[in-house]
Amino acid sequence: MSIEVINISKYYKEQKALNNVSFKVKDAEIVGFLGPNGAGKSTMMKILTTYINANEGSAMVNGHDVSIDKKNVQQSVGYLPEHNPLYTDLYVKEYLDFNANVYGTPKSRINEVIELTGLTPEAHKKIGQLSKGYRQRVGLANALLHNPDVLILDEPTTGLDPNQLVEIRNLIKSIGKEKTVFLSTHIMQEVEAMCDRVIIINKGEVVADKYLKELRDGQEQIVIVEFDYRVEEAFLLKLPKVKSVKNPNGFIYEITFSTEEDMRSHVFDFAHDNDLKILQLNQKNASLESLFRELTN
Repeated sequence: MSIEVINISKYYKEQKALNNVSFKVKDAEIVGFLGPNGAGKSTMMKILTTYINANEGSAMVNGHDVSIDKKNVQQSVGYLPEHNPLYTDLYVKEYLDFNANVYGTPKSRINEVIELTGLTPEAHKKIGQLSKGYRQRVGLANALLHNPDVLILDEPTTGLDPNQLVEIRNLIKSIGKEKTVFLSTHIMQEVEAMCDRVIIINKGEVVADKYLKELRDGQEQIVIVEFDYRVEEAFLLKLPKVKSVKNPNGFIYEITFSTEEDMRSHVFDFAHDNDLKILQLNQKNASLESLFRELTN
């Protein structure tokens, strides 16, 4: 396992930031670590990168204990914190050269990470002259400089425009083919596009740990139906295998079923038997966003 977290708890005075958290991340896996603000995501990442210590439990990164083998953990991990700390008065190559000296990394590696992260057109500029997207690339280049096996990225796409999002997403997906990537973000579309798996944390506790394929294949489904007049939600709850009914607007209803079976025919038969006229009937799998809202509200 690249990352193994066992019963980690962290307190800030009276506040419990993490409560008995456990999970494992396999080699060459891209895992999204999700949760609302204040859920404990950054705290967990700081523990895994040895910036802070847990009060209880243990964690291993690449087989090294984060509490007693910090140097080997740091050599195994590339870390991009949420607020990307950069020396903006330095040139890109100058900044990476400085960090290569700190890591004891061969200077040839500098050009490799510049090319890998797509920084070549901007490598001659000062970091302060770069756009937000290219500054994130510099942060990623620095995280990759010592060729770590594990990348821990805290909100790597924050503040990027749509074009920059696509560029950084493709870069992370490419890196994830060879390295383990553990990243946090609030952008569900980015998780669905990049990640193999998602861990959702709320109020310091893991509330879900799912592979994205499970969601895409439809452990549950949502049927969107529009009638020609209003129908009470309680009436639609009489449908078989129904989990919930929502009325987002007008006469349109979102009916969630706890089954992989296509339930549109059941909705059609139910409407026919009860003299309800259907204007539209569609099906979709439950989204990551709906799962996130359900578990963190």
